[in-house]
Order: sequence, then C-alpha cells, then structure tokens
Amino acid sequence: MDSVRLPGLLLLFFFRYSTVVAAAGIGGTRNGDQEWRSATATYAIGTATATGAEQAGACGLGTLSESGYGFNSVGVSSALFERGSACGGCFELRCVDHILWCLNGSPSLVVTATDFCAPNYGLPGDYGGWCNYPREHFEMSESAFLHIAKATADVIPVQYRRVECHRKGGMRFTMTGKSYFYQVLITNVGSDGEVAAVKVKGSRTGWIPMGRNWGQNWQCDADLRGQPLSFEVTSGRGGTTTSYNVAPWNWQFGQTFEGKQFLP
Repeated sequence: MDSVRLPGLLLLFFFRYSTVVAAAGIGGTRNGDQEWRSATATYAIGTATATGAEQAGACGLGTLSESGYGFNSVGVSSALFERGSACGGCFELRCVDHILWCLNGSPSLVVTATDFCAPNYGLPGDYGGWCNYPREHFEMSESAFLHIAKATADVIPVQYRRVECHRKGGMRFTMTGKSYFYQVLITNVGSDGEVAAVKVKGSRTGWIPMGRNWGQNWQCDADLRGQPLSFEVTSGRGGTTTSYNVAPWNWQFGQTFEGKQFLP
C-alpha cells in the first residue's frame, strides 16, 4: 500500500512546491519583471533630476514634469543606454551589500531612464569612470538617490531590474519638424517604457515607417500637414497599440496630443 501511494504523495508535494515558488517569483520573473542584476550608482549633489535640470538630455523628453516622468529620473551608461532605445524605460533599483551607505531594509525605487551618462576614459572604471563601457551604471538625481542610500554615500553597489512603467493617461505625441521633414516626440509611454518602432498615417497616405532620430524623437520625410494623423507604436516588449486620428487635420508644429496607452 505504501509503495503505491508514495509516488502520488511525491507528485502532490512537488506540484504544491512549484506553485508556491512560481507565486513567490523565485527562480523566475513576476509580471514581466526581469531578474535582479548588479550595477553601481552615484548622484549629482543638489539636483532634482539626473541631469541637474528639469529639461531631459539625450533622450529629448522635454520638460520632465510635463512629459509624465517626474523627478525620479536617471542617466544610464552606454551599456544600458543602447543608443537611445532605453529612453523612457523603467528600472527598479535598490542599494545592497553596504551596511554604512544603504538604507535599512534596502528599499527599492522605480526610476526612468531620461539621459545618457557619458564615459570618461581618462579615468579607470573603478575610480571615476563609472560610466565607461561595459560598466552598468546609474547617475541618479539627489532626490532619487536618497530614497535608497544615505547622503554620505559615494558610489554604491546596487541591484536593478527592468519593470513595468505605470503612467497616467495615454501616450503623448508632440509634433515637431517642418515642411517635408516630419518629427514626433513620444512620451508618457507605458509597458516597458521603450519605443521600438513607430508608424504614422495621414488621411492621404498609407502607414509610413518612422526612424529614430535621437532618444524618443522619431522622423520621416513626408509632408503630413493638413491631414489627421494616426500612430502605431511598438514597445520594447513587442506589444503594439494604434491611436487613430490623434491629431486633427489642422494640427500645428509644437502641439501635443494624447493617444491610447499600452494595456497592463
């Protein structure tokens, strides 16, 4: 009797164990979040944002408080920046393995990549050249840094992972360019926060693929004036959402319009 029942009990045990492990996120990802990875972080003294100003830098996201990104922004090293594709991406950070610098309990904070942390190859990677390739490094604002570490800290060891971006409202499309050079800045992006591909469609055109100009600015060589515009946006995770007739026929350069958002 025991020899017959034992395999069934073992199966029941492993089934329940694997269910608990999956629910706890042990050995896998949870809600699309990635596994924790090791990196380093520093901050600029007396800054509200990673760049020291409310205007974002290499990602071209404009005024951070108006584009939906707030002040928990970071500049990332080239290993993370990926030529601008990481712009708008969300990272969860926590200070680890330093009893003097990390806050008790290693609290985490979700930040947005809004700038590029340039390398300094005149200094070694472990002494000043924190953003030298292939180091993975975060240049944080002081306000964000103090959520995970003490103000007396220098360069701190951190763990990070990519997480879902929770945005309020829809994606925002800011019209720029002129005449036959059309450009759009896309901000307040949900999902993973990244924009991997964009198409635009006027009432007199088909879907036109756009190329990344820099950061979250996308361009195409077309005169789209006098037409209502629709956009198809693909996130870094591969999800696609289409916002039809976001901009009316009489849109003007410099205007911003709100479209659909990626579903969670």
